[in-house]
Amino acid sequence: MTENAIFSPSDQPLSIALFVLPQASILEVASALDPLRNANRQLGSEAYRWRVVSPDGGPVPLTCGIELPSSGPLAHAAGAEALIVVAGYRLHQVATRPLIRDLRRIAPRFRLVGGIDAGPWVLARAGLLDGYRATVHWEDLEDLAAAHPHIDVVPDRFVIDRNRVTISGAAPAADFMLHLIRARHGAALSRQVANSFLTRARPGHEPQIAPPRPEPALDPRVAAALARMEAGIDAPESMAETARAVGLSPRRLETLFRDALGTTPAAHALGLRLAAARRMLTDTRHPLAEVALRTGFSSPATLSRAFRARFGQPPGALRR
Repeated sequence: MTENAIFSPSDQPLSIALFVLPQASILEVASALDPLRNANRQLGSEAYRWRVVSPDGGPVPLTCGIELPSSGPLAHAAGAEALIVVAGYRLHQVATRPLIRDLRRIAPRFRLVGGIDAGPWVLARAGLLDGYRATVHWEDLEDLAAAHPHIDVVPDRFVIDRNRVTISGAAPAADFMLHLIRARHGAALSRQVANSFLTRARPGHEPQIAPPRPEPALDPRVAAALARMEAGIDAPESMAETARAVGLSPRRLETLFRDALGTTPAAHALGLRLAAARRMLTDTRHPLAEVALRTGFSSPATLSRAFRARFGQPPGALRR
């Protein structure tokens, strides 16, 4: 991980501009700003300063329906040392060509430029990640790598490479801010801030999806079966294969699933695949055939029948 001087010990205030796009998550904004607020409280001084800017300078509609006030348009970010883009859904609508152009133009003014959740997509479209290591939310890793081959895409929680930082989601945004606080003000302060939120800092190089560990309330064999289903969305195995892999008979696995989850292994696996298909239909422009392929359905027609049975409407209804 290569870092710049922003991550050196310093008593000088650090100013961060958060460029929040419509349909971002309030949790991502809070995860970025609240650790800084708490650090100031612990220090008794304004070591971290921030401002929120938006595409049109007005309040930003977030996914939860709340509008986030802003201090002005992107130009008002000038003077901050770091610029971090927070983005979520509907990028094809909110990440407009003028916005990408303005971001590309203003980026050289900052010592650090970053993105949270879908923010790396915005940076990539502006050409600001070419030649860098970067991450993005795990649902988009393959798509970002395919669309931007000049970016070294990795599945880390957050990645700092020279004057770029990419952060995969809300919880990793807090991890990154705790890392920043530790670098500038020491481990003790970072730990105090983490403790105040009843959490702990996780390093950026950790995978976004942690290795499966049995949940306390679940039989370890059920947990192992769930992990196999989640990892095999695009290539689902038969329930007999799953049962055999976790050392059970199909009947015994079904009994354990009903006891623990109130459903069958087959129904749960199908639900995972349909949820993934629904997410792709709403968040991407992938053709229906590709969505079917990526979620383990033999054809678009097979996906459509299962989708209608589960959600009461055909897949195409989500895009009309």
